[in-house]
Amino acid sequence: MTDDVQMEQMAPLVPPELARHQLSPTPTTIPPEPPTIVMGPAIHVFKWFWDLVRPALLTSGPRRMLGPTAYLDGLRGWAAFMVYWQHHQVWARVGISAEHIFENSWGWDNRYYFCAFPFIRSLFTGGHCAVAVFFVISGRLNESLSSALFRRWLRLYIPCICTTFLYLTMWHMFDIWTAYPKHQSTWIDEVWNWYVELKGFSFIYRSTGPTAPPWLTYNFHLWSIPVEFRGSILIYTSMFAFTRCTRSARNWLMLILVFYFIYIVDTAHYAMFTVGMLYSDLDLQEKAGDLPKFFYRARHVLGRSRKLFWYLIFVIGMYLSGVPSLHNDIPSLRRSPGWHYLSYLTPETTLDFKWFYLFWASALLVISIPRIPWLKAFFETRFCQYLGRISFALYLVHGPVLWTLGDRVYLAVGWTRTDNIEGLKSWLNLYPISPAGPLGMELRFIIPHLVILLPFTLWLAEIVTKLFDEPSISTKPSRATRSHGLPAALHGYGAIHFALFRISEGLELKLEYATEKFMLR
Repeated sequence: MTDDVQMEQMAPLVPPELARHQLSPTPTTIPPEPPTIVMGPAIHVFKWFWDLVRPALLTSGPRRMLGPTAYLDGLRGWAAFMVYWQHHQVWARVGISAEHIFENSWGWDNRYYFCAFPFIRSLFTGGHCAVAVFFVISGRLNESLSSALFRRWLRLYIPCICTTFLYLTMWHMFDIWTAYPKHQSTWIDEVWNWYVELKGFSFIYRSTGPTAPPWLTYNFHLWSIPVEFRGSILIYTSMFAFTRCTRSARNWLMLILVFYFIYIVDTAHYAMFTVGMLYSDLDLQEKAGDLPKFFYRARHVLGRSRKLFWYLIFVIGMYLSGVPSLHNDIPSLRRSPGWHYLSYLTPETTLDFKWFYLFWASALLVISIPRIPWLKAFFETRFCQYLGRISFALYLVHGPVLWTLGDRVYLAVGWTRTDNIEGLKSWLNLYPISPAGPLGMELRFIIPHLVILLPFTLWLAEIVTKLFDEPSISTKPSRATRSHGLPAALHGYGAIHFALFRISEGLELKLEYATEKFMLR
């Protein structure tokens, strides 16, 4: 039966009085879909650029959950700030040779300044100890980075390469004069000179020769980067070598390594990495309730005095962190007030005694801080965690900022000197500020920092962190890499990282297995 016939048969079923109210059939209308907003390349670029340059002060969000080692991130950030602070304290006062006050003991040459007083001095010249703390923390955290050996070179050197290249390019692009190093006549010559230095700087197994200067002249603060890489190799090889050792044998072997580095071959830097590894292993043993019996007996003997004991350890560490560092000969240390008897503890093999004392200072500080609640809480604050996030970038950029913007600001506010100012004479005393205040805290020094130098350096460190440091850590392509347009190109080297990490993934699985055996044995 056709549809028309069916409709005719059904029609009488509709009452005539209702038939006139029926609506004629109309085609169904589908509402149009709302237009899809497609972000073009220009919008991508603007959004990426705003995310890049927006300072953390203008961002908001819930505080991230803190892990058990979050205080170490804060400590590392504070250490980076101490390096920044010491370099500015000394550099600004080159004209008055203030390093003879800051980096000598209180009372040296009958000069008594508050900034050189024991314990206080570490707040002004704590940069040396801060580097030692870096090394201990690196050894302590490497236990959770068993696969990072393949990434370590990239993680350390790519930000160094990028920042120094941009720094030298800025000289020639904007005709910026700096006192150090000597500029080449053309940008091409500058790049070639940079490349020659860099290839020696980045190859850690060459320590002499024309291609291996003691530091990279384009940022000589980076002398610690090769040490970091060598220390990382030391930690990883030690972990794998000790895989089959018992707990007791492993502890003794690490202590023997510390003794070897300090008292036999005079390489306290690597003793710092090793003691960090030892601390990490002891923490794991403590969580498992498997510490050597000595520690449980010591805990019982100390009883309620444990808190006082850790305060004492911290105080000793703080005192040693202020070791005089201007001279490196033992007779000078022996003449320093407060260091005469301590000087007799220096090993005969030591060429630069400060690192011997800084080893003990950093080792004591790192182990005592988590046992002092208010100190641990301080390093877990938002500010210290923020410094921890940008710590590597802050270490990279504070020197170039000091030698460009810093030199000009210091001369403008009245910090005068007679050498290394041939390109800056027009800046002399442009906006003089009173020198009132104690040494190290003069208005002439504090005001430029609060208004210009510190905010700018932190902001630039944030940019470098987002642009170079964080992509070098991530094992996944960044969101910008997956997008279209300019941001993907600018973050392209993050994709290169990802490819390299995927290639090495098979080898990393073997390392993971060996490391797990080491940590759980």
